[in-house]
Amino acid sequence: MKIHQLPQGARFEYEGEEYVKTGPLFGTGKQGQKLIPKYAVLKVIGETPSVPQKSEQSPSRKAVLDAFERFYALCESIVPAERHADLIAARNEFKKAIE
Repeated sequence: MKIHQLPQGARFEYEGEEYVKTGPLFGTGKQGQKLIPKYAVLKVIGETPSVPQKSEQSPSRKAVLDAFERFYALCESIVPAERHADLIAARNEFKKAIE
């Protein structure tokens, strides 16, 4: 398994030492924190903690869009008129990304 495939807190072995995943590409072991190359093949120790499913406290899509629209309205008042086309393009890109 590769480091980017492991969830936070997973235990693994790399170069004969045991680590716990503490960041996207970091493991912490007896010698401290170490950058684990993305290409390194790791041996998982024990069960890997499951990746948390969508929390019941996650905001709804409508709440996210409403918050974004308030943010966009503020940006519209701050951004100079000659940059509004860029702002509109960024807004459209954001909305497309969350569809």
